Amino acid sequence: MIEIRDLHKRYGAHEVLKGVSLNVEAGQVVCLIGPSGSGKSTVLRCINGLETYEGGEIRAFGQPVDVRSPAIRQLRCRMGMVFQRFNLFAHRSVLDNVMEGPVHVLGQARGPARALALDLLDKVGLVDKAQAYPAQLSGGQQQRVAIARALAMKPEAMLFDEPTSALDPELVGDVLEVMRALAREGMTMIVVTHEMGFAREVADRVCFLHSGTIVEEGSSAQVLGAPRHARTQDFLRRVLHQPAQATLEPTP
Repeated sequence: MIEIRDLHKRYGAHEVLKGVSLNVEAGQVVCLIGPSGSGKSTVLRCINGLETYEGGEIRAFGQPVDVRSPAIRQLRCRMGMVFQRFNLFAHRSVLDNVMEGPVHVLGQARGPARALALDLLDKVGLVDKAQAYPAQLSGGQQQRVAIARALAMKPEAMLFDEPTSALDPELVGDVLEVMRALAREGMTMIVVTHEMGFAREVADRVCFLHSGTIVEEGSSAQVLGAPRHARTQDFLRRVLHQPAQATLEPTP
């Protein structure tokens, strides 16, 4: 469904991506992990046509992803994206936020768009907040609204850019549960995350990025339970707060 070949991206003299290659099949969940600044979010932004790139190729649904192409708008409609920050319209109700895309981008009538929005808010456990405004919601609730808003476009794939990083720890669980439900339903997902438990449970594949390259890639059990590369081992020790001398055992 999504193919990346030898992707290069730079900001001025700084090369952020140094030849990233990745395949994502329909129905797969792929988690991108790694330290801050390793290029994970940039990969997602390039996939969705939010960034240009200097080398390599990205294809989504068999079509090239090119910011300058007239087809980029249609491709973006087929890929939902959820960011670290919720980016909800503060002056619109929760219901109107979810209806916004179907009505103003897809041209749906308000009646069917409203029914779909209510169904999606029910799906993320927030139908009772339909008439509330973003400022009246917790961060976790706002992020669940953002997921519902992305799903309202009926995407074929979802891109998540550290969707829980801006949340207080006690609010993370509800957002992750919505994402687990999407994975169980077969949604194709690429998830940038520091939630190793979520990656271990849900991901078909995990890719560890360091300094703009994929250093290690494999099943969640292999990469998270028995990493082969020293950089992956060091990163997981830090994230999982294991002592430096500990040996990471394979997942049972």
